[in-house]
Amino acid sequence: MQASENSDNIGQQSRYPTIIPNQFRAAINQIIERILMKKILLASTMLVALSTPVAAEEIKIGIILGFTGPIESLTPAMAAGAELAMSEASESGNFLDGSTIIGIRGDSTCIDSAAATSVAERLITSDGVVAIMGADCSGVTTAIANNVAVPNGVVMVSPSATSPALSTIDDKGLFHRTAPSDARQGQVLADVLFSRGISEVAVTYTNNDYGKGLSDSFSKAFKAKGGKVSIIAAHEDGKADYSAEVGALSASGSKHLAVFGYIDQGGKGIIQASVDLDAFSNFILADGMVGESIIEAIGPDLNGAIATLPGGSSGADAFVKYAKENGVSGDGPFVPESYDAAALIILAIQAAGSADRAAIQSKMMMVANAPGKKIGPGELGKALKIIAAGGDVDYQGATNVEFNDVGEVYGTYKELEVSNGKWKTIKIH
Repeated sequence: MQASENSDNIGQQSRYPTIIPNQFRAAINQIIERILMKKILLASTMLVALSTPVAAEEIKIGIILGFTGPIESLTPAMAAGAELAMSEASESGNFLDGSTIIGIRGDSTCIDSAAATSVAERLITSDGVVAIMGADCSGVTTAIANNVAVPNGVVMVSPSATSPALSTIDDKGLFHRTAPSDARQGQVLADVLFSRGISEVAVTYTNNDYGKGLSDSFSKAFKAKGGKVSIIAAHEDGKADYSAEVGALSASGSKHLAVFGYIDQGGKGIIQASVDLDAFSNFILADGMVGESIIEAIGPDLNGAIATLPGGSSGADAFVKYAKENGVSGDGPFVPESYDAAALIILAIQAAGSADRAAIQSKMMMVANAPGKKIGPGELGKALKIIAAGGDVDYQGATNVEFNDVGEVYGTYKELEVSNGKWKTIKIH
C-alpha cells in the first residue's frame, strides 16, 4: 500500500510543478477532463459522419428556350419534354445514388442574342447549372455557345437549333444537337416539292442565321434538281404589316411561296398578308412554321400547305404514348428532341459518376452511340442502372439518336400537309 501511494505521489509531482498550490490542482483536473471529453465527442461525431452515406444531391440543368418571342407557342411543350426526362431519372432512384435533377428555366427570346447570353450567364454562374438543354433558335444558340457555354466548359444540347453554321463553331466538343442540320432539311424539302411536281417557288426567310441557312440550303438543292427560285427575299420579325414584302414576292410570278420563318412572328405575318391580298394560296413551310397556332391563326386558307419537320423515327410512337401517360404532348414540334437532349445529359452525368462539367463532356458521345444496350423512351431508369453497374448504353430515345463526330444527328423528317385544319403526316424521309 505504501509503495502504491508513493507511486501516485510521484505521478502527481511529475504532472504538476511543485510551484502549483494544492488547492488549484483539483480545478486544473476538471479543466483537463472537460478538454478530453470534448475531444472524445468530436472524434465520435467524425466517426458517425464517415460511416453515414453522403446525402443525395440536387443537380441543376438549365432549360434555355424562347418562352417569349416568335416561337413562344412551341416552347412550353418542349420544356415539358425535357422536364419529363429529368423527373423520370430522379424518380427512378438510380441517378447518382438517389440524387435528383432540377430544371432551371431561362428565356432565350429566340431572337435577342444579348438577352439570351445574359440568361445563360445567370444560369451558369449564379444558379450553378452543370449543363444546358438548349438553346432553341440558331442565332441565340450560337451566341450562348461562343460567349458563355464554351468559355465556362458547359455542355449544351440543343433540340431545335438547325443552322448549318453551327456544325463548324469552335465548340471544344461541348455543343451537341438532337435536331438535324438544315443542310439536310433543305435537301429533303427540295425532294418533297419535286415529288409533287412543283418546280418553281418564291422564297422568303426570317433575316437571321436560321432563316438564311435554311434558305441557302433549300435553294441550292432545289436548283440542283432543275428547279427555279424566282425570288429570294428576307423579312424582319415583329412588323405589323407585311403587304410590301408580299407584293414583291407576288411580282415574281410564282404560284408557290416557301416561308422559312417563325410561327408566331414574321412567318405568320407573311402568310396572313398573302391571304389578305390574294397573292398566294400555296404555301411551303419548314420546321419553324409547324404547330397548331398557325392553323388557328390562318384557318382554312392554310389547307394544302406542305411542310417538313424533324421526326418520325422508330421511337416516335413509343415516346408519344409514354409522354401522354405522363401528361405531356409528345407529338409537338421538337418535343421528342427536347426529351432526348435532356436524357443524353442525364446519362452522361451518370457515366461520369459526378456532375463535374468536364467529366460530363467526356461522356456525351459514349452514351449516345454504340456499343451498348439500346435505350428507348421511358427507359432511363434501366439505363442509369446499367451504367451504375459498369455497363454501356446506346441511347436511341425518341428520335433514333446517333451522333456524328461533331455531336450532331443525321435524323429523319416528316413530310406534312395541312388537311381539314389538321397536320397530317404523308411520308417519312
